[in-house]
Amino acid sequence: MTHRTARFHGPDSTEPFVSRLPMHALRRPSSRTLVEWEFQLLSDPDGHPGEVWHKVSLPELWTMTEQTDRPHYTNVTIPFDAVPPQTPAHNPTGVYRTTVHIDDLAGNRAILSIGAAEGHLRVFVNGEFVGMSTDSHLAAEFDISDSVRSGTNHVELRVSKWSSSTYIEDQDQWWHGGISRPITLAVLAPIRLADVFARPDFDPETQRGSLRLTVSTVGLDAERDVGHQIRVTVLDRVFDVDIAPRVALQGLPVMSTDRTTQPPAMFPDGFMDLLSLNAAGAPAPTGLERASAGLAASVAPKPVAGTATVEIADLDVPPWSAETPHLETLLIELVEPGGRVSDETRLRIGFRRVEVSGRELLVNGKPVLIQGVNRHDFDPHTGRVLTTAQMLEELSLLKQFNFNAVRTSHYPNDPQFLDLCDEIGFYVIDEADIEAHAFPYVSDDPRYLPAYVDRLSRMVLRDKNHPSVIAWSLGNEAGYGANHDAAAGWVRRYDPSRPVHYEGAISLDWHAGHHGTDILCPMYPSFDALAAYAADPRADRPLIMCEYAYSQGNSTGNLAHYWDLIESTVGLQGGFIWEFKDHALDPDRTGRGLYGGDFGDTPHDGTVLLNGIADANGVPRPAMFEARGIFSPVRIVSGAAAAKAGTVTIRNRQYFADLSQFALDVHVDSPDGPLYITRIPTPSVAAGETATITLPTDIHRAAQDASTLGVTLVLRLANDTIWAPAETSLGAQQVRFDIDPVLPDTPAISRDAAATVDDSGRIAHPLLEAWPEISLWRALTDNDQAFTLDQRFIRSGFFRLNAISTNVERHESDAVDVVTIVYATAFGDQVVHTRTISQLGAGRYRFDEHVSLPQDTKDGLRVGVRFELSKDFTDATWLGLGPWENYPDRQRAATTGKWSSPIDGLAVPYLHPQENGTRGEVTRLELTAPRARVTTEHGSPLHVNVGRYTVDELETAAHWWELPPSGRTIVHLDIAHRGVGTALLGPDTRPEFRLNGSEYQWSWVLDLRSEH
Repeated sequence: MTHRTARFHGPDSTEPFVSRLPMHALRRPSSRTLVEWEFQLLSDPDGHPGEVWHKVSLPELWTMTEQTDRPHYTNVTIPFDAVPPQTPAHNPTGVYRTTVHIDDLAGNRAILSIGAAEGHLRVFVNGEFVGMSTDSHLAAEFDISDSVRSGTNHVELRVSKWSSSTYIEDQDQWWHGGISRPITLAVLAPIRLADVFARPDFDPETQRGSLRLTVSTVGLDAERDVGHQIRVTVLDRVFDVDIAPRVALQGLPVMSTDRTTQPPAMFPDGFMDLLSLNAAGAPAPTGLERASAGLAASVAPKPVAGTATVEIADLDVPPWSAETPHLETLLIELVEPGGRVSDETRLRIGFRRVEVSGRELLVNGKPVLIQGVNRHDFDPHTGRVLTTAQMLEELSLLKQFNFNAVRTSHYPNDPQFLDLCDEIGFYVIDEADIEAHAFPYVSDDPRYLPAYVDRLSRMVLRDKNHPSVIAWSLGNEAGYGANHDAAAGWVRRYDPSRPVHYEGAISLDWHAGHHGTDILCPMYPSFDALAAYAADPRADRPLIMCEYAYSQGNSTGNLAHYWDLIESTVGLQGGFIWEFKDHALDPDRTGRGLYGGDFGDTPHDGTVLLNGIADANGVPRPAMFEARGIFSPVRIVSGAAAAKAGTVTIRNRQYFADLSQFALDVHVDSPDGPLYITRIPTPSVAAGETATITLPTDIHRAAQDASTLGVTLVLRLANDTIWAPAETSLGAQQVRFDIDPVLPDTPAISRDAAATVDDSGRIAHPLLEAWPEISLWRALTDNDQAFTLDQRFIRSGFFRLNAISTNVERHESDAVDVVTIVYATAFGDQVVHTRTISQLGAGRYRFDEHVSLPQDTKDGLRVGVRFELSKDFTDATWLGLGPWENYPDRQRAATTGKWSSPIDGLAVPYLHPQENGTRGEVTRLELTAPRARVTTEHGSPLHVNVGRYTVDELETAAHWWELPPSGRTIVHLDIAHRGVGTALLGPDTRPEFRLNGSEYQWSWVLDLRSEH
């Protein structure tokens, strides 16, 4: 690839940000949205458009619509071969043009706002260059007044995909080009509001609020006699305040040279010493006290011209938190000398305090636990173009699954997203658009210093009034350098009310990086590291994992262990799961998701973007249900003995709210399904407190039955909210009872001649396509293939078993057969499977299994049997954990009960096919066809998997949608199955969820019945 060196497009560029206005927090709903444009895609920033244009509706990314420049996915690697700040010769550039009618401005100003341009943006009006911007995820506003004329105006935008800024937007994402947020045009008065900084506070000691408000204006900063005022209305109170005028700076007094008269004494002896004495905190000399006070007043900073400040104390106002997101409307009006309101803005503000105190992050004085998730702007059909309705849908889903925090990985989100976080109730880590993953040394490169400060400061200026924002993040995975410290210094000075967050500052030393972060925010730490930090006397900051529980494919194991540690250890305050959604694209809406390489993009990082707890369309995965249960605001803290005695004790896990917003249903879990479903009164339980509930009589009585599986409490929403209707389930908590499954002890009966074990150890039956055989392999999950596991599973050779000898011992008198099969693994080790088969009746068999693995087996994936049924089986019912897929290290939120599902609904269609659909702790399984029924009963709880595809088929397919429709029914019954862990990026599954044994034995019964 050829290269060229581009001019450095950044804040220090020789091509300045002509007319780009300062960032602000104002919202102007009267702006006109410019939707209809014409478009051409060029191969070069300086190319000339042809004659053929096509119409587009913005926002839209050309990479989702144009065939000549498709989406490109890389995790770390810059997708062209160059180094900062070079750009490649081939640089796709989208040219957008439209016409805009503007009436005579009559002294007003025309302001063009581009909500977000993916790439390097240049703006032209009537052929005149008016400005540029390089930040892909913040709005760029331009005053185009001097370039427009009354009537028709031509607006052209040029967006180049690559620039020097590409190197600091290297964010494990699809590379796109285009316009991703709306474009607006506003005509504003020359004298108007410029910005508002509202700093509401809540004192947890006095339970009172206060507000400091700074309002700035345009057009009044040069006035020495300002007749305008700012009117502030909040909490039904109105305040009129003056706007600071321009004040001439006081110079040094000029001493008279006239010696004809005696000059008066103006300054006492020692006057010049007073300034330094004041600064040193030293007392003024005797007799100079008044002079000292006057001097201090004269040199004190003066109000900034054109601004007004309001301070209001002792407000009786409810606090804002994610649990109680109480908002107040703040109205700010610019009032002309005659009393007319010439401009106004409304804000929704929340009174709350965020502070770091030692090893705790406090919200309103409480060390809240962060139940968070990382989120990208993403839609499979549009790339990064989202509507407000989609944002609401996403946040509503997260709220229903008991999440309370979002990290905007790795760039500022749309302001409307933060509006919704304010209203619904989420804590937000607001992250600057800075990631230099491939070239982290640019964090010390002075050429990029202005860009670092600019990107962080503009985000802060835009989002400063949102109560949901509790910390400012300097970006992500850009090493750590002087540019970070400079940006952190600016934000700490401008907004000391929020802590600064940056993982790179502590990535190599958890006790360092204080200039770069106030929060210890590691990625994917080990459990031992977390415990060690909590116990270390040097630990001086709260630990909130910015990324953990990596969820690529069938993953997110150990989440419960993380939270057991978090909830029992001071200083560990939660974290943000990586991540919310898979990023599979489907630009043609075929239903066939695509990942890295599927667009011909190279280099690429394949499936690394498929790491969501929800799929690309927002459908929750089993891992998300696990999180819902762990994050539940209500938890049962009593055990089986109490439930059998008629009570359950619950704890309110919230920090501010009682339980009045919830309704509680309780039922008994029995082998026949849930019984005695009852709505019970919601107890009055303050935040953090417990209460004991007396179970209804029917439930108490049923709980004492020996066959009862448990008692379950279902949490529901009591009233309609913006994020869910009343009765929405927020999860279930269960008291499980220990049940020892007992297999039928009926002795073997006379042998059925049609059910004779053949020389290979099998019995033929019309309902079986394949007789039960040993199974030691699963379709490798993404985590199973982590480089840190060093191909241990492949090295075991268990993926291929070849029978090298079979021995059948027949016992004709009692219809018992003992079958011993010796297998050779792919690399020659021996596995011995000994099975005793007892015939219990026609089509009914008991299996007593014994498996011996090689003595040096260190880890495995599964130990069990696999069989296949004839076609036409449609439904499954089981007694065990459910209803969703679960694995030994991801089953805290699953509950024991009787569950039913169509067989086609048991699989989890991870886009990259792999092991999926297993349910644990199963004691009975029933599979049905129109005229057949197959049942298995288990002497020990087994892991059960019923699906349509073999392990080989899953491992061979690159996409789930490549698997052909199948009516097959393949059943796995495992006595041991490995957890899923997060080894691809983070801890492997815990030792207790690995298969380290070499001897396994279990018993089960198979009942095959045809119904005619």
